[in-house]
Formats: sequence, C-alpha cells, structure tokens
Amino acid sequence: MSTTFMSASQLYLTSESVTEGHPDKVCDQISDGVLDAIYTQDPMGRVACEAAASGGLVAVMGEITTTASFNPYEVVQKTLEQIGYNDSKYWLDWKTAGILTAIKKQSPDIAQGVNDALEVRDGGGDPIDKIGAGDQGMMIGFACNETAEYMPLTISLAHQLVKRLAQVRKNGALPYLGPDGKSQVTVEYAHGRPVRVDTVLISTQHLDNVTQQKIKDDVIEQVMKMIIPPHLLDAKTKYFVNPTGRFNIGGPVGDAGLTGRKIIVDTYGGIARHGGGAFSGKDPTKVDRSGAYMARYVAKNLVAAGLAERLEVQVAYAIGVARPLSVMVETFGTEKIPHQKIVELANKHFDLRPAAIIRDLNLRRPIFQPTAAYGHFGRHDIDAPWEVMDKVEAIRAEAGL
Repeated sequence: MSTTFMSASQLYLTSESVTEGHPDKVCDQISDGVLDAIYTQDPMGRVACEAAASGGLVAVMGEITTTASFNPYEVVQKTLEQIGYNDSKYWLDWKTAGILTAIKKQSPDIAQGVNDALEVRDGGGDPIDKIGAGDQGMMIGFACNETAEYMPLTISLAHQLVKRLAQVRKNGALPYLGPDGKSQVTVEYAHGRPVRVDTVLISTQHLDNVTQQKIKDDVIEQVMKMIIPPHLLDAKTKYFVNPTGRFNIGGPVGDAGLTGRKIIVDTYGGIARHGGGAFSGKDPTKVDRSGAYMARYVAKNLVAAGLAERLEVQVAYAIGVARPLSVMVETFGTEKIPHQKIVELANKHFDLRPAAIIRDLNLRRPIFQPTAAYGHFGRHDIDAPWEVMDKVEAIRAEAGL
C-alpha cells in the first residue's frame, strides 16, 4: 500500500477468506485448541504446536513445555466435531479420523533466551525486560477508517461471507453445504475510498444431491446479497459460485492442510504488509503472535484517535532480546499531525516488550482457538483485547485533536 492508493481515481483491491472447515484452518484450530487446553491449566506453558491433515489422518507435532495434563487426541476430535466433520458424507468423520502425535519439550537454547532476556543477562534492565522475544522477525499492525472495525473493506466482506456460509450450513437454511469453503471479494476504490464491489466469488463444498445452478442461486441470494451492502452492488458486479463446476470432495481429503498457511487471511487480506510469521499454536512469548497483536492495538488506537486515516506499524525483534530493534510507523500520506509526533505518541503510550505485551493484553488465557477462523483482527464476537480502543482519548488529548 502506497500513497498512490490515496490519489488513484480507479484501483481494484482483492482479499480472500476461508471457512472453519478449510483444511489449513482445521489445522490452525487444532493448534490453538492445544494451546487453550494447556493454558486452561498452565498459563506459563510454552507452546509451539503445529498440525497437519491429509485424508483421514491428522498429525499434531511441536515443542511444548508444560505442567498441564492434556490429551491432544481429544482436542483433535472435539475440533473436528465442532467444525462439522461428523459424517463420512463430508469425507471426514471425527469419530474415525486417525491421529498421530510427535511432541517434545522446547529447546533449552530457545528457553534460556526467553526466560532471561539479553538485557537481564548483561546485568541491566528492569523486571519487564526479563522475558526475551521467543523469535526474531518483524511484525505488522494495520488499521484504516474505511470500516467500523478499522479493517480494509475487502477482508471485512470476505470474512463476513464465509461466516454467513457457515451459518446457513449450520442452521439448516442450506443443508446440502459442507464445512469447506472460500470467499474472495474485489472492491473498486477511488482516491482511497471504496465505491463499489466489482466481483464476489464463493467456492463451497456441497453434497451430490443438488445441482450447481441451485447452489449458485442460493449462495447469491442467501449469502452474497445478505452480506454485501446494496449500495456497493450494481449491474456490473460479477458473481462466481463454484467456478470449477463441482466441489463435493473437501476438507483435508480434498487438499492437505497445515498450520500457518493462511496468514494473509488471518491478518489484513493482503492490503497491509505481513511479517511472515504465523500465529496459531504459539504462546505469547512468541512475538510472531503477540508482537503482531500489539502492533494492531497500536495502529487501531492511533487511527481511532484521528491521527491518520490509514496507518501501518512494523516492529522488529531479536530472539532472546526484550526491547524491539526497530519501530516504524507509516501513514501513507494520510496523517493529520506531523509524522514524528505520531511516532512519539506511539512510543509513549505502548510498551512493545514481550512481558509488557503479555501483561497489557492479558494474553496468558485460553482465548486463542476462536481466533483461528475468520481472522484475528476486527473481531468483536470473540475475546480479542488487541481490539480495545482504550488509549484513544489520551492520545487525542496529547495530539491536540
């Protein structure tokens, strides 16, 4: 995203989302289900859990150090059942799925840097410096004022579409739908503002006893037109439903799944940059997750305070070091006060050290499995403390707005 976005008279942006039954999202939910199971008993547990699924087989693997007693087999079965993989007609049944585990403790080489950050090992720092970042990398946070949830319209609509798709499956309105599905939305922008929806695409798993024409008609009327605001639709809007002509075989039987392979769906739909690290299955000492959550918290509060219309935050960490290596704020030419003042306010009001992030966002709780489908940001239907706008008034006052 550049300043060109704000000046272009016509620009098309696209984002996708997937349902909870998508094979990669199945794995994300299993990984976060393991994290939540551990955090229910042991808030100090260290978790880096991955899952893979193919056919009727699910593998759970990773590095876990905990005092909790948990059963990964139960997590897998419960997750599959809740998603809706409970009958062989959907090609996967939680009661008969094969489950493998390969779990070991966290590497002591990693643990020593997390337990005592470099600042402490060098004889300095304060108590908040004790926890070192669990990995290196850069984390991105983003917010914009084009939707009520401070998210890009493209990804907001894409998420709403697949949530609606799951809703009409579960409530029986469209009983022939299966758990797997995808959405994609293309929005036309003019001078940084959305003006119309150009294209809507949904691919949805279905049973064999229904025609593709019925699926298309039902999905357009009961999903697409129920979600896309009418004023954004026009005679030129294009609708695609199951463009391959068939989507009966779905889930891990149709395509192998893996934790962390839908990171753009998890974040901003490709509208903002991405640091590269996945979220699911990682406890908050892993800054891939907690750093990205904090960066969103910063960006959302700054935009909600009126400092800019669009804002992106990049934070960089070194493994075993508490303090960020760099903090960057980009406003794409939409800032309402001097850029340097925005940076100063960000540094003053937000502590980006891992221990401070865990403390301020209260992350040592079993709140993570609900984040593993339909995005981690812009959510008000789940416990997502990084979405709270509790810094807005103080920031506005200091900014003189």
